[in-house]
Amino acid sequence: MSTEKNYLNHPKGLLSWLITVDHKRIAILYTIVVLFFFFVGGVYASLIRLELAFPNTMIDGGTPALGGATVAETEGMYFDDKTYNKIFTMHGIVMVFLVIIPATPAILGNFLLPILLGAKDVAFPRLNLASWYVYMLGAGVALTSLIAGGVDTGWTFYTPFSTLSKSVEVAGIQFSPVIAITLGAFILGFSSIFTGINFIVTIHKMRPPGMTWFKLPLFLWGMYATSLIQVLATPVLGVTLGLLILEKVTGAGIFDPALGGDPILFQHFFWFYSHPAVYIMILPAFAVISEMVAVHSHRNIFGYKLIGFSSVAIALLGSLVWGHHMFVSGQSEWLGAIFSFLTFFIGIPSGIKVFNWLATMYKGEIKLNTSMFYVIAFLINFAIGGLTGIFLGTLVIDINLHDTYFVVAHFHYVMMGSGLFAFFGGMHHWWPKIFGKMYNEIVGILGCLVIFVGFNITFLSQFYLGLQGMPRRYHDYSGFGPEEIFSRFHGFSSVGTLIMAIGFVIIALNWLHSLFAGKKAPSNPWGGLTLEWATTSPPPTHNFHKDPEYIHGPYDYDKILPENIAQKPADKE
Repeated sequence: MSTEKNYLNHPKGLLSWLITVDHKRIAILYTIVVLFFFFVGGVYASLIRLELAFPNTMIDGGTPALGGATVAETEGMYFDDKTYNKIFTMHGIVMVFLVIIPATPAILGNFLLPILLGAKDVAFPRLNLASWYVYMLGAGVALTSLIAGGVDTGWTFYTPFSTLSKSVEVAGIQFSPVIAITLGAFILGFSSIFTGINFIVTIHKMRPPGMTWFKLPLFLWGMYATSLIQVLATPVLGVTLGLLILEKVTGAGIFDPALGGDPILFQHFFWFYSHPAVYIMILPAFAVISEMVAVHSHRNIFGYKLIGFSSVAIALLGSLVWGHHMFVSGQSEWLGAIFSFLTFFIGIPSGIKVFNWLATMYKGEIKLNTSMFYVIAFLINFAIGGLTGIFLGTLVIDINLHDTYFVVAHFHYVMMGSGLFAFFGGMHHWWPKIFGKMYNEIVGILGCLVIFVGFNITFLSQFYLGLQGMPRRYHDYSGFGPEEIFSRFHGFSSVGTLIMAIGFVIIALNWLHSLFAGKKAPSNPWGGLTLEWATTSPPPTHNFHKDPEYIHGPYDYDKILPENIAQKPADKE
């Protein structure tokens, strides 16, 4: 790292990091733990694909089952059904609550939001640090469920699976893994709310003179829309999980039909939060893509206001479509038709963004660097994920595809193929600014391509599996359906997962090499116009050596000659 004073080396010592209120250091703390949990969730995913790679079964954990074996005698190739259920439950919970939801807002949002405003920090620095500690507390409480062997409810905690889950005795104490993991998710919600409040107040109150709403970088529009959902929708999940815990502890009849409760009520509560949570995961990705498209195309963003307003529209409409998860729950056909229509309608603001990004790239001076490859991969994956979402929003189609691998593939194209691809693209885009070091572009592009190929092999296969009737959450598929087709395409999917893992190893090695042996990054390696490129790489503790002047819009490439941009991509320091 640089010997000059910057936020990474001043002040020094572990304690200075643990009690820091510097938004940049807090972003690094989030980076460490989120990437760790990404590794954990990836291990769980690999175990799932390992089990599903073959239809073979085992008898009592021994030799492969022969023709005379009955279903009651068989177990999975590597895991029995209960163990498999616990693995995919933990995969979902870790990836959704500990990785995808916090990744972009907590890491890139925390690091960039004040700098993009020319501010020294967020509005409430101590609340920002508290959000990280609350995140760590929630994660720790949730993972204590592993002491009792984990939970097998699925990441949605659906009743009656969660209400019927039994307590176990641990060191002489009755311990409920379901209560532990739901309490952990309850606590994690507060971290999300703290971050959302901080971002909303910072954007409202700390803009520099001249930065009106329509001169905000689109990254801030995306963070603002995400924060609205975090603050307004997350309490619904908190209340839902609180009621679930109350029912488990007191026996009150809320969701458990055996106690006079209604399990469908849980689904309404859960999806009223969890569908907006989809946009907590994808709106930050949109924000990142908007910045990368403009900077690496060196062209004014096309339809700035439409992209900004579409983020807010998605945040608002996303709270009205939860019922499309419940078409087969017995709800009114008329209500299902309304939710179906709203699902189609929410595709409009998403489509606006895609077409405006493509229009921005049209006739732009595109640099096909690592970040731009992630943009292209995102656009392809999001187009597939969005289009298949329209299929699932259609009543007659969803009834046939519900609870099949088609849903699994769609979900992963939106959450991972779009959300995480944008996150990794953003990490490469802002890596020189965050750490002050350049990475190897060729290796970065290679990592992106390997992940893209592996991802599409993994999940395109699952679309076909769903169309053939393969139900999700089954640990073994021998003896039913078109077993040969199931076996072939599950095998393809598992090979794709291995390719993806290789791609992530390539990225990790490239980043580590950058940290220890990378070239010093210039202040503005890509020729961007937003304020983060007006400070040093990495930034000083208070972000700027002098107050920046906001004399142009964030995307005025047609008004500024290339030679007047601080450092063009080819410049060296």
